[in-house]
Amino acid sequence: MMPILNKELCSGCGNCVEVCPPQAIVLKDDKAHIEVDYCEECGFCVAECLVDALQIRFPLSTDKV
Repeated sequence: MMPILNKELCSGCGNCVEVCPPQAIVLKDDKAHIEVDYCEECGFCVAECLVDALQIRFPLSTDKV
């Protein structure tokens, strides 16, 4: 799943940029920006974000288990 970025929470520390294998995250105006065409959806950025500005949201399923 593609990570979702809350720019209001982003501190611009760059930790996510450093751990992104395909270099799909860049800092623009001191905030993280995800280049969606390059994101491999690995989740490393989510794990590295100290302020929880990056999250993965899974779709709600209406299927019964």
